[in-house]
Amino acid sequence: MDKKLRVLSIFGTRPEAVKMAPVVQALTQEPAIESRVCVTAQHREMLDQVLDLFSIKPDIDLNLMKPKQSLTRLTSQILDHLEPVLRKEKPDWVLVQGDTTTVMAATLASFYQGIHVGHVEAGLRTGDKHQPFPEEINRRMAGVMADLHFAPTDRARRNLLAEGVEEWRIKLTGNTVIDALNQISGMPAPEELTQAFKTWGLTSGGRRLVLVTAHRRENHGAPMEQICMALQELAEKYAGKISIVYPVHLNPQIQEPVHRLLDGVPGITLLPPLEYLNLVHLERQAFIVLTDSGGIQEEATAFGKPTLVLREKTERPEGVAAGVLRLVGTDPRRIVAEAARLLDDPVAYNEMAHTSNPFGDGHASERIVKALLEYQEPVGESL
Repeated sequence: MDKKLRVLSIFGTRPEAVKMAPVVQALTQEPAIESRVCVTAQHREMLDQVLDLFSIKPDIDLNLMKPKQSLTRLTSQILDHLEPVLRKEKPDWVLVQGDTTTVMAATLASFYQGIHVGHVEAGLRTGDKHQPFPEEINRRMAGVMADLHFAPTDRARRNLLAEGVEEWRIKLTGNTVIDALNQISGMPAPEELTQAFKTWGLTSGGRRLVLVTAHRRENHGAPMEQICMALQELAEKYAGKISIVYPVHLNPQIQEPVHRLLDGVPGITLLPPLEYLNLVHLERQAFIVLTDSGGIQEEATAFGKPTLVLREKTERPEGVAAGVLRLVGTDPRRIVAEAARLLDDPVAYNEMAHTSNPFGDGHASERIVKALLEYQEPVGESL
C-alpha cells in the first residue's frame, strides 16, 4: 500500500482555528492523507470554543498561553516547543494559516527541520510593515519560507508574484472562511442569544444593532480610547435608536480602557468574547459593523453588512472595492460621521448593504487538499 501523506496542521488562535477547521475536516476525510493537529493555544479560551464547535480534538496541545506574554517570549516558546514535535511527527507537510505569531514561528521551525510548508491565506499585504502590527511581518516571513501558497484572491496571487514567488507554487483557492461560514451560518442561533436580542430591543423593530470588535495591537493605547469616545458619542446621539454591542477581547490592554470608558454607558453592552456561532449570528443581525478584525471584514462582506474598518490600511481591499467596507481609522469625528451617514441616509446605506463574495465559493479546503496530493517540484527545484 502506498505511504500516506503526513500533514501536520499548526494553529493557535481563534481566527486561525475558524479558517483551518474546514481544512482539517477535508484532510481527515482524504484516505491518502494522515492528518494530525497541533495547537499552540496562543489564545486558550477562544481557541477551545472553535475546536468544540467544529468537533476537532488536537493531537498535540502545547498550551503556551501565559498572562502578559511578550511577542519575543511567545515566539521563543513556540520555536522551542515545536522542535521536538516536528522531529517526532516527521510530517511531509506543515500547514499554517494567516499571519499570527504562531504562523511565523511554526514556519521558521519547519524550515529549520527541512519540512515543506503550505501557507493558507497567503499573499495578503498592506504594504506597510507596521500595519497591522505584527501581522504584516508575520505573513511576509511565512511567504518567504513557504513551499505552497494558497492565495484566497487574485490580488493576493498577484502580490506573491510581484515578490518573486514562482507561479507554480501559488494556488488560487479562495478563502477557507467561506467554507467555515457555509457550515456555521446554517446552525440556529443559541437560545441565550435570541433572548439577548429581545433585551437589546432588536426584535420589536425599535432599535438597530451596531456590532463592534476592536483589539488590534496598533490600536492599543490612545487609538482604543478614541474608538471608545466615538462609541460614547454614537450611543448618546442615537439613544433609544441603536444598541451597540461590543464583545471585548481578553487582552488587558483592551479590557482596561474599554471598561473604564464604556461601562454603564446607556445603549452600550459589553460582552466577554463570544463563541464563534454567536458572533456569526450577531454579524447577520447587525445593521452596521465597526471592526479592526481581518476575519470580520471578510465575513461582513459575505453577509453584505456595511462595515467601517477601524484601521488606516487593510490587507483585504477586495471588500473595499466591493463597496461593503470603508476605511475610517480611529479618529472619533470620522467614525461618528461615517456611522451617522449610514444610520441616517437610506441611500448611502443601500449603496454599501449588498452581498458580495470576492473571497471564495466555499470550496477552498478541497482545493488545498488536492494541491497537496498533486504537489511535484519541477526538475531542478528543491527545498
